[in-house]
Amino acid sequence: MSPTASPSNTIPREAIPPLLLNSCLLLILCNAVMILAMYFAHLWLFDSNGRDIATDFVNVWAAGRLALQGHPALAWDWDIHKQVQVAMLGQSYVGDFAWHYPPPFLFIAMFLAHFSYAAGLVSWSMVSFVPYMAMMHAAVGQRFGLIVGAAFPAVLANTVVGQNGFLTAALLGGTLVLMPTRPILSGICLGLLSYKPQYGLLFPLVLIAASQWTVFFAAAVTTVILALMSWIAFGTDSWEAFFHWMPMFSQAFFTEGRATWFKLQSVFGLIRTVGGSEHLAWTFQWITSGTVAISLILLWRSRTDYALKAAALAAGTLLLTPYLFLYDLMILAIPVGLLLRMGLAGGFQRGELLALACAILLLLAFPFFEAPLGLGSTLIVTALIARRIAAPIQLSRISSGLRSLLPNRPTISE
Repeated sequence: MSPTASPSNTIPREAIPPLLLNSCLLLILCNAVMILAMYFAHLWLFDSNGRDIATDFVNVWAAGRLALQGHPALAWDWDIHKQVQVAMLGQSYVGDFAWHYPPPFLFIAMFLAHFSYAAGLVSWSMVSFVPYMAMMHAAVGQRFGLIVGAAFPAVLANTVVGQNGFLTAALLGGTLVLMPTRPILSGICLGLLSYKPQYGLLFPLVLIAASQWTVFFAAAVTTVILALMSWIAFGTDSWEAFFHWMPMFSQAFFTEGRATWFKLQSVFGLIRTVGGSEHLAWTFQWITSGTVAISLILLWRSRTDYALKAAALAAGTLLLTPYLFLYDLMILAIPVGLLLRMGLAGGFQRGELLALACAILLLLAFPFFEAPLGLGSTLIVTALIARRIAAPIQLSRISSGLRSLLPNRPTISE
């Protein structure tokens, strides 16, 4: 991040509170131990009979396999897609791991399908972890960013199921980190993020509001090129299948709740978890999304420090979408990292580290409670960002109030 994008370019080691550093190291250890424990307990990759265990990654592998066989459009057919998965796993499972990504993501799926299922899952997690860590290094500052990145609780969830949270966070964070100094590269990152379009919806609004035209057009060109490449490689049928199956996907997840409501870490998921109707859930979600969008447009038009704008946009992206799972909360590492950078460079606000600890604890507690605790983490981080944004305004008002109490002093000319 550029010098104007954050309070400081360097973070002296002595500036890192020992408790913060030790807590991060402990979280890294927990992530590593849990992954190894799940593997040796036959809860990850292979079961006790040596068969592959179905995880989210099976939809990527199966879609890639269909594309390699010359039938990319069939990846969106839930029945055929699952048949490929079951044949590979050697066993069936309850539910569906459906493929619902835009056609450009088939390029990655095809590459990973060249490997065995387990090798592809591990390789995907390891390779996508690299750009995520590079982004966290830039966002937080120096090597401490690597520690924060590896310590984030969602790392475990994303790794175990072989999801794309690392890549999503890397591209979204890369867009924000590169924007002040390398707008074309920033736009390319944003264009590549189009494989998960729900996380790019806010960007056109704030880019226009901030007159970031280079980023805007670089992202648009990248998105169009990706679409054309996928159309050439996979044909019109793949795009038709994608749009044909989208309403069915929406019906399954937002009306029928096939993924269970508490797994959705959004306002929509919260309302449905506590028994609210679909209409009520959408009402609250749209109110939240509208508020977030308007607030971010105003913020990005203001003179607020860029690091706060970037943190707010990353957090707002999570509040905007109803379709949000725990592994998607890898994105939350971006605003957390930026808050840590600002705190280490200019001092933490009262209770800030404690609040961040609570946000982390909610993520850690999620597996033990059937509730969208990740939403609580996002709201805590958002509140901390809002408090930092409001602090200069409050100080300005206090200063103006004090000046108004001072008696008028005559000038020298008088």
